[in-house]
Amino acid sequence: MNLVWLVSSFIVCISPFSQGAVSPGAVNVGAIFTFKTINGRVARIAMKAAEDDINSDPSILGGRKLSITMHDSNFSGFLGIVGALQFMETDTVAIIGPQNAVMAHVLSHLANELHVPMLSFTALDPTLSPLQYPYFIQTAPNDLFQMTAIAEMVSYYGWAEVIAVYSDDDQSRNGITTLGDKLSERRCKISYKGALPPDPLANRTNVQDELVKILRMEPRVIVLHTFSRTGLLVFDVAQSLGMMENGFVWIATTWLSTVLDSNSPLPVETANSIQGALTLRPHTPDSKRKRDFVSRWNKLSNGSIGLNPYGLYAYDTVWMIANAMKVFLDYGNTISFSNDSKLSGLGGGTLNLGALSVFDGGKQFLKILLQTNMTGLTGPIQFSHDRSPLYPSYDIINVIETGYQQIGYWSNYSGLSVVPPETLYGQPANHSSSSQHLFSVVWPGGVTAKPRGWVFPDNGRQLKVGIPNRVSYRDFVSTVNGTDLVQGYCIDVFLAAIKLLPYAVPYKFIPFGDGHKNPSYSDLANQITQGVFDAVIGDIAIVTNRTRVVDFTQPYIESGLVVVAPVKKSNSNAWAFLRPFTPLMWGVTAVFFLVVGAVVWILEHRINDDFRGPPKKQVVTILWFSFSTMFFAHRENTVSTLGRLVLIIWLFVVMIVNSSYTASLTSILTVQQLSSPIRGIDTLITSNDHIGFQVGSFAQNYLNEELSIAKTRLVALGSPEEYAKALANGTVAAIVDERPYVDLFLSEHCEFSIRGQEFTKSGWGFAFPRDSPLAIDMSTAILSLSENGDLQKINDKWLTRKVCNSQSSESGSEQLQLQSFQGLFLICGIACFLALLIYFCNILRQFIRYLPEDSDPSIRGSSHSRRLQTFLSFADDKVDEWKSKSKRKRGNELPNGHAREDESVDGSERIQRDISQERHKSDGWLR
Repeated sequence: MNLVWLVSSFIVCISPFSQGAVSPGAVNVGAIFTFKTINGRVARIAMKAAEDDINSDPSILGGRKLSITMHDSNFSGFLGIVGALQFMETDTVAIIGPQNAVMAHVLSHLANELHVPMLSFTALDPTLSPLQYPYFIQTAPNDLFQMTAIAEMVSYYGWAEVIAVYSDDDQSRNGITTLGDKLSERRCKISYKGALPPDPLANRTNVQDELVKILRMEPRVIVLHTFSRTGLLVFDVAQSLGMMENGFVWIATTWLSTVLDSNSPLPVETANSIQGALTLRPHTPDSKRKRDFVSRWNKLSNGSIGLNPYGLYAYDTVWMIANAMKVFLDYGNTISFSNDSKLSGLGGGTLNLGALSVFDGGKQFLKILLQTNMTGLTGPIQFSHDRSPLYPSYDIINVIETGYQQIGYWSNYSGLSVVPPETLYGQPANHSSSSQHLFSVVWPGGVTAKPRGWVFPDNGRQLKVGIPNRVSYRDFVSTVNGTDLVQGYCIDVFLAAIKLLPYAVPYKFIPFGDGHKNPSYSDLANQITQGVFDAVIGDIAIVTNRTRVVDFTQPYIESGLVVVAPVKKSNSNAWAFLRPFTPLMWGVTAVFFLVVGAVVWILEHRINDDFRGPPKKQVVTILWFSFSTMFFAHRENTVSTLGRLVLIIWLFVVMIVNSSYTASLTSILTVQQLSSPIRGIDTLITSNDHIGFQVGSFAQNYLNEELSIAKTRLVALGSPEEYAKALANGTVAAIVDERPYVDLFLSEHCEFSIRGQEFTKSGWGFAFPRDSPLAIDMSTAILSLSENGDLQKINDKWLTRKVCNSQSSESGSEQLQLQSFQGLFLICGIACFLALLIYFCNILRQFIRYLPEDSDPSIRGSSHSRRLQTFLSFADDKVDEWKSKSKRKRGNELPNGHAREDESVDGSERIQRDISQERHKSDGWLR
């Protein structure tokens, strides 16, 4: 950069075209463009028109004249730098341009140093950051927004990959980088970048070499980001190569819309070469000022070129400078320049760096420019916090035979729509997929059906399809010994699906494995990432660690891990009636019968004659009452509220237990049962038994990593014969394998059975590289096979076997465990405990309240055993008997007989009344 600076300065010093001082009444503005380009020619006419319109109104600049000096860079960055240095010698307040980003990156350093704002509507490189280049202003939407629009179009049409063709310069290269970022946000990507020499250096040979490479690739969506000369050359070559036919998609950036707008009508050859392409055009709202200017354009240009949106931006940019200068002068500022102290210190030799001057008010002028708030030909003009124009938007254009048609709009506010963006600004922003719409498109080849965007290239290369070289379960995949033929269930599914693809796919099968043992399927899938295979088919389970490296198709068969274990028939015998419950369940049930009988006896003993009598009778009553509830045949009535509550809950428990027992016993006596100590994967996890798995299966990693089963317990087995032998001799207690393998195994080994349910849910699919469109098309084909019944026919051909009779008699119901009834017993136990707690609290309160007090001090100091005996006697006695005892005791303690009789009667009545009240209170609280 320093070298460029020195060379440029040297050119200034020795060149004879220094223009000297200008009139103090002029506002000098420079413009740097290549006037042989479309945008250069249009901008020149528009800026001249703006200059005339401004100078025709003396009130705008207070009598000063706006003077725009044009400099033709002629496609040369060097001449553009020279022109900018010339402007700095003539006290220029602003520069319009440069036209491309290559010069903008260089000249922005000059603008930063000399405080001269640079405004460009064509150098739209998104990397021209205002932080690095504060004096550079883009007055049109930069390529960040254009690439966002293209990315949303690609996502809208459902394409996953695109190819980018671009000119290898700063602006195009950085624009394509931005496109890649925006595509990745939408789970799309650029699969190939085709770089061409910078415009206008590209020739037909360069373009043809690049397009021939692209023609051999799979994606058919091509984004062309270049300039008009190179872009039209690309389309011409593409047509000659047959790349403008059905199946291709071409999306050109705004350069193509400028060609359409400014060169109408197009030559026939050019028009034919761009049929079906999509392009973007900066959107400018309709207005009276715009229509008036469009009507003037033919006169301004003398019919030499048509108006495009960049002509409108050129016109508005000049007005931005004029309005900002008016505000600048109205604030009392003056246009003055001074020498740069940094440059004056570099004097020496013949360099005259002191001729370059600093705009003293440049910082204030820049601030006013950024605060612009006006309405121009392009609509409202304002800058957001990042200096981008407010609400950037584009028209989306489709090139057709008669010219072009507009199929919609894109705006940063609302995304894709078929209504003008300005009509949506008053509504809430909505970027949801349901709100995105475009009109129909005529694609290359004249078709209206959306292209797939991807094909398998017909260039002679075969798809390298890896298959597992299995040594067991060869019904799924196998090679015919001595030949290149492969067969099996998975092969037939693949062949049937590939026939449904709308394009031809040449392929060849390549076995993977040594032929002595089943290969690792994870290693097989990883061969895709290493480029060894283009696809992998076979009995490949879709599991998490594999989906991280490859893409799978729709599953073509359901799968999941199951447990296989030896089983034995359980024949009926004299004790079959005990089999519905486990011993623990029988024991707990019997205990609860006794506990509930005892609790009800306690609650009823003091008030119910059915629960009273000699001890032997009371024990018999408890036992009878307990077990008679099993049949709801108890003859004793419950009187107390607490007793009834406990009995109701217990009868509910008995009803559930009886129903379960009856159902289980019916099943046992009517269905042949297969018994095994292993009931599923939970049994294996809690045991220390060895577990078998198939060599190469993901089951080993799943059991070890997901279920934390030690590797020392896992035994690798390679064939169904090894399965049967290991299970029979006890080498393993069970085998864990996928359901399709197990179904084949059990069709020939009836002495084993599946225990429990599948504890994983997955399926088998075909594997392809990440983001491969072929995976999507194959998934669609597999769904079609499933819908038309062909998939079931293939399944019946290879996997249907005669099922052993014992398989259908697998235990439909195991022994009923205590765990199934824990909740019921817990509720019943809590009810018994609470009832006893409330009962004893109530009895204790009555005992304390009505305990007779002894007058004898020796009696008051008696032992606790006597009080306990008294309490037990109180609790054992019936309520009426206790009242009689209390009456007699109180009567004996009175000093004379008359008083003794009256008081004892009164006391007895009081005791009876109070006890009755206490009972009513207790019963009422429980109710």
